[in-house]
Amino acid sequence: MREKFITVLGSMTMDLVAKTQRRPIKGETVLGEAFAMVPGGKGANQAVTAAKLGAKTYMVGRLGNDLFRNSILDNLAREGVVTEFIKTDNETATGIAHISVDALGDNSIIIVPLANANVDELDVNEVEDLISRSALLMLQLEVPLKTVLHATKVAKKHNIPVILNPAPAQSLPDELYAYIDYLTPNETETEILTGIKITSIESAKVAAKELLNRGVRNVVITLGENGCLLSDGMEFHHVSAQKVEVVDTTAAGDAFNGGMAVGLLKGMSIKEAVTYGGLVGTLAVTKFGAQSSLPSIDEVNNFLKHQVPHSLNKN
Repeated sequence: MREKFITVLGSMTMDLVAKTQRRPIKGETVLGEAFAMVPGGKGANQAVTAAKLGAKTYMVGRLGNDLFRNSILDNLAREGVVTEFIKTDNETATGIAHISVDALGDNSIIIVPLANANVDELDVNEVEDLISRSALLMLQLEVPLKTVLHATKVAKKHNIPVILNPAPAQSLPDELYAYIDYLTPNETETEILTGIKITSIESAKVAAKELLNRGVRNVVITLGENGCLLSDGMEFHHVSAQKVEVVDTTAAGDAFNGGMAVGLLKGMSIKEAVTYGGLVGTLAVTKFGAQSSLPSIDEVNNFLKHQVPHSLNKN
């Protein structure tokens, strides 16, 4: 029986974050202004977002047998994520991400997957019962693509909706699209998937149609400060972004995905869920770091009271 919780299968990393006035060009060294070592990884970020918004959330993935493992597990548990399905990989180390953040809050990220690269089909099979009882399965691309494909097939076997955030950007096998209920690329990822450069709402619509034609049920293209474009195959909706002071955009996309998932879990329409996710992502860019920037349900509810219709406040 499907239960009211979210399962996230994906990456966990320790993020090494350096803040600087501007990011270096080729061959250049620049002075940094601040440094932080904080838990991250797209999968973990999305799981923490969902948990902080009040959703029961399970994390599935791998960590190395090292000191970073304990820090990440402790942080996930502290944020309310269920960690019993996270494996310890004795063959390699915990994943690492090197992140540079400039004065405008824009970032550059290098991820070294390590233990995340060993998440395999057997790991998915071992949690098939969990997936079969989930309300939603959330996936990203910081674990092997063949594992992601297998997870979507297991979810479809049990009629569990799948959200795929196709990041880091890469081409996807044709058969994968038909297993995706909600595809959430940003502008760069959309261009890599479709070959269409996103320069306007109209070009985003063209790209969304292409993705829908491949079998995806709903496409949500995130457009940064321009909000996002949603298409369910019947019509398009452009959801504007709120204007805030940007500190760090590192986890904005993950916050959006986690927020959208919680919106769907609460019974919102897809348009309402996308709007809700957009607000969660907006709040995330106002703080420094990845998981440290993810807003609590109280912060989001306070923001909702002042920014959007009360129709989004569904239980």
